[in-house]
Amino acid sequence: MHRVLSCSFTGHRPEKLPWGSRENDPRCKVLKERLMTELQAAYDAGCRHFLSGMARGTDLYFCEGVLHLKALHADVTLEAVIPYPGQADRWDSLEQHRYRALLEQCDYETVIQHQYTSGCLLRRNRYLVDHSSRIIAAYNGQGGGTLYTITYAMKNNLDMVIVDV
Repeated sequence: MHRVLSCSFTGHRPEKLPWGSRENDPRCKVLKERLMTELQAAYDAGCRHFLSGMARGTDLYFCEGVLHLKALHADVTLEAVIPYPGQADRWDSLEQHRYRALLEQCDYETVIQHQYTSGCLLRRNRYLVDHSSRIIAAYNGQGGGTLYTITYAMKNNLDMVIVDV
């Protein structure tokens, strides 16, 4: 996909969210609404291709938001960027079901490598940045993969929207 027309996402897993896995929490609902606003803004700015790293938590919120955007705009495409094929194997059964259902609705699936290694998640995050011109980040100030991806995106001069979590 052409980098200029693409938007990716980075954000936290449930363990770093103040509401954890409780998506009925009002703060989670506010985040999901803000993501939809930012997805529409990205679309309005010309982005038609969206990339999700498909991790638990905010990545899946983003993925669901893009699918909603896609229902409104037929020219939207969604790429699942998977660090390795067994990404969801250790998740609980409900999260695995959600993951697989979302994966089936993606237009493209990119698998970064064939098996897990200690650097595969960072390679996935670099792919997200390297194939985008814009990034939306759900970030709470903590270190980890989200901070790494934001920093890498800044070094690569991506347009960035940081949504406080």
